[in-house]
Amino acid sequence: MNHRVVYWNNIPAPYMVDRFNALARRGNLNFEVWFSGRTKKGRRWHVDEQTWEFRHRYLPSIPRGSGSFTIPTPLFGRCAPDVLVSLYAAPAFLLGAAMARTRGARTAFWVERTFETWVTRRKWKEHVKSQIFPLVDAILVPGPDGRDYAMRYGVRGDRDFFVPHVVDVDAYRRSSAVDGAERDRIRNAYAIRGVTFIYVGRFLPGKGLKYLVVAFSKLQRESTTPITLLLVGTGDKEAELRKLCVDCGATNVVFAGYHGLDSLPSMYAAADVFVFPTLGDTFGLVVSEAMAFGLPVIATTAAGEIAGRVVKGINGFLVPPADSGALLERMRVLARDTELRHRMGKASLDKVADQTPNLWAEAFESAIDKILAMPPQDIRPGGRVQHRAAK
Repeated sequence: MNHRVVYWNNIPAPYMVDRFNALARRGNLNFEVWFSGRTKKGRRWHVDEQTWEFRHRYLPSIPRGSGSFTIPTPLFGRCAPDVLVSLYAAPAFLLGAAMARTRGARTAFWVERTFETWVTRRKWKEHVKSQIFPLVDAILVPGPDGRDYAMRYGVRGDRDFFVPHVVDVDAYRRSSAVDGAERDRIRNAYAIRGVTFIYVGRFLPGKGLKYLVVAFSKLQRESTTPITLLLVGTGDKEAELRKLCVDCGATNVVFAGYHGLDSLPSMYAAADVFVFPTLGDTFGLVVSEAMAFGLPVIATTAAGEIAGRVVKGINGFLVPPADSGALLERMRVLARDTELRHRMGKASLDKVADQTPNLWAEAFESAIDKILAMPPQDIRPGGRVQHRAAK
């Protein structure tokens, strides 16, 4: 298999870079990555192209309102890839898929479930998705939530392929954060005391952090021993969160700031329970990261593929979004039961223990094989799809 395959992503997120490196090391595809930009607002990831093992290019763009329009210039040439995989939630991706099809390439979209808290369900957007999803040759999804979401818009069940989100568990377990001395050092440095609940991510309205702060303040008032809330990240709502802590009497709340991949493992290691109070994330990879460090998880049901990762009573609990009372109940249970925290934390690690970027690369290659083996879509005038019979 040495087919030319292009993956068009918006920005070089570190977890995607790890997966692309793994794919390049396998050497089974003539693989290239296109990026719409190097970063975007609200993202503070360190980008170091010197560590990349895959061919890549940044596509040009032109200003468009408050943003920009990316131009898929390589598709203007004569040599199209055999398969173009891209996102879909921008006009440029739709243009790229259409251009690739006219040049005989197979096309696929990466699709995850979205929630109304982040995406406005406008009728015209819903109509567009119902028109464009059936036109591509395949849909790649991270799990059953993504599959169900894609099928809502007319995707056939034999044209969606599972390519799981993964974390690099091996790399995390090799870090110094798994050492008890590192845990003690971080806890001393940040004055962390007692059972510690950690959140990692941006401070945005859709993350549900106000419900977490309220739940923590109530738990703190009833607790006879110290507890800590460790908030790792930054965002537009940080000032409001700090004020909320004062207003509801929440103390022992540590705002640790942004931590990159070099120091983030130590933050997880300093904590005892991970809390993900989101109002609607497409996936929430931080949940899997926390599991890799052996933490029990309390998450809302408003996250993609969450039911397959957090199993009630096994490695954590699921609660409704925007429900401080439900968060409080589950935080109380874990704060009071050391043995339960340890048992659930071990179950979390066991659930993600086999995850590596290479696992993603294997699944991606398998999907590409299947896409190329399928009969191509036959797009008739007017956008109607006629599925050709295999010869």
